[in-house]
Amino acid sequence: MSELTQLRVVSYLAPSWFWFYEAIVAYLGQILEVETQLQASKYDPLQDPILLTNQLDLAFICGLPLVRYNQVAAHQLQPVVAPVMEAPRYQNRPVYFTDVIVNAGSHLFSFADLAGKTLCYNDPGSNSGYNLIRHRLLQGKHPKNFFGQTIQSGFHQRSIRWVVEGVADCAGIDSVVLEQELRDFPDLSEHLRVVEVIGPCPMPPLVAAQHLDKSLIQQIQAALLQPDAELQTAMTKVGVKRFASVDFLDYEAIATIYNTAIQAGYEVIG
Repeated sequence: MSELTQLRVVSYLAPSWFWFYEAIVAYLGQILEVETQLQASKYDPLQDPILLTNQLDLAFICGLPLVRYNQVAAHQLQPVVAPVMEAPRYQNRPVYFTDVIVNAGSHLFSFADLAGKTLCYNDPGSNSGYNLIRHRLLQGKHPKNFFGQTIQSGFHQRSIRWVVEGVADCAGIDSVVLEQELRDFPDLSEHLRVVEVIGPCPMPPLVAAQHLDKSLIQQIQAALLQPDAELQTAMTKVGVKRFASVDFLDYEAIATIYNTAIQAGYEVIG
């Protein structure tokens, strides 16, 4: 740990929480007495040169790319903590849901109503926006061409706007991201309706690269399990109750869902 002078941190998650990740990283910098560098990646995690060349120390990442990367990279990323949300639906656990949304003015009221409609998703590597939707098709014994069309938006916030604007009929949105958008833009609630809830699923974690000392990773975990007053204030603003320790076993369910879909020939839907 004495050799560590800077923590290199990358976020692969929705931009609406980036300021919160900045607060987390600043807090860790104070606790560890090191400089910190946080950046929002413009890449899919599995295509990011910084990750692929082992140039990051910590990352905020979705569970799906985490398990996919660790399948080929011998567990190079270790889950450390994940947020536990305040809302009762999360039952004091580090989980989230996929909320399937439609335009409130539409005649779509159930998942079955979405047959032949246009689905927009943030990216095909997303657990909430794509993997869990695909899982729902399998669960319901729907064909992989259940949706008439699928279009990629790039990120959840754009998917939400596309449903509001009528560009797409439906989208699967990370429930935490959706709740944050509704806090930031309350008028959106008048234009959206949730027709299906998929989950719960393990919350996107903060992960540490295995090149960090185990003692340092333990110190990072301990610091976030007992945040100071300033970080707690930031947590309250985004509805985070606490952080919970997590490990690889917590994310096996995501790998199972993904692998089952691929084996069933549902790699691409729509």
